[in-house]
Amino acid sequence: MTAADSSPAPASPSWARVSHLGGVALVAGLLWWLGTGPVVAGLRRIDAPAVGAALALGALTTVCCAWRWKLVAEGLGIRLPLGTAVADCYRAVFLNATLPGGVLGDVHRAVRHGRDAGDVGRGIRAVVWERTAGQVVQAALAVVLLLALPSPVRPYLPALTAATVVVALVLVVLLRALPRSGPSRRARALRAAAADVRAGLLGARTAPGVLAASVVVVAGHLATFVLAARVAGATAPLSALVPLTLLALLAMGLPANVAGFGPREGVAAWAFGAAGLGAAQGVSTALVYGALVLIAALPGAAVLIVRRRPSGLRQGATARTVRNPGGSSPVPAAGLAGSA
Repeated sequence: MTAADSSPAPASPSWARVSHLGGVALVAGLLWWLGTGPVVAGLRRIDAPAVGAALALGALTTVCCAWRWKLVAEGLGIRLPLGTAVADCYRAVFLNATLPGGVLGDVHRAVRHGRDAGDVGRGIRAVVWERTAGQVVQAALAVVLLLALPSPVRPYLPALTAATVVVALVLVVLLRALPRSGPSRRARALRAAAADVRAGLLGARTAPGVLAASVVVVAGHLATFVLAARVAGATAPLSALVPLTLLALLAMGLPANVAGFGPREGVAAWAFGAAGLGAAQGVSTALVYGALVLIAALPGAAVLIVRRRPSGLRQGATARTVRNPGGSSPVPAAGLAGSA
């Protein structure tokens, strides 16, 4: 998804099936190779304190994601009450944790909010930019932590970071060279994207909150992964566990997964094995993390079951507008507010 008015064609169903089967095959292959004993033992060690900690961390990260979404959406001119955002984010987290691909919940909340706002394109762009901000902050924190702490990738990280910076600079130069004036679809897309970034991400009212929320979200995910490692029996110090779990967390962004399972387990097996903690420990940690994430997402199942589509979204709002600081015309507030 991009900021353009028209989205790129979705991946073909056959490719989606192949990528999902690849994730399942990877986990199955690891369990066949390493055995199920360590995984079963780790899952059995999930007790009430671990469940409580997972729910608390899940609530923290979900509220911060909702706040970030609210800031970005309102920066783009779409009103989004925090209560509505939290409920929708909980539902999205549950769908992401139970459906293939790991993003269908976010697609659902983007389209639904856009329809409620009367502007599906802007609603989708708000979620795209909110997710993009989170990924950028996560990548930046990953570079800092992986440079500071020992890990299997530390010797290669300076060269990889330099290459990434060069590629990013080249892309920025190419984007700046593209024409932004005129009626062409490309020019309109570039103008919309630039306005979105200025208003939704870099505005004085949005940037500090987006950054703070993103940092807390990454910290919450890392804390959940470290909790999973402890539950799975890992006794290594935090300085050793944090970079390993961070690598597994980054692997979850790869598309070949089923509800997050797949590349995460593969990278965890490699990272833990390379660090001398054992590949079985890595797979066990990753699968316990998946179980804890599913537990933390259970409030979203309740939202999905009991929450009806709000009927009063467009009542009493005909006289209000929400202005987009990015320079676009005022957006009618009728239909923009969801119920908490």
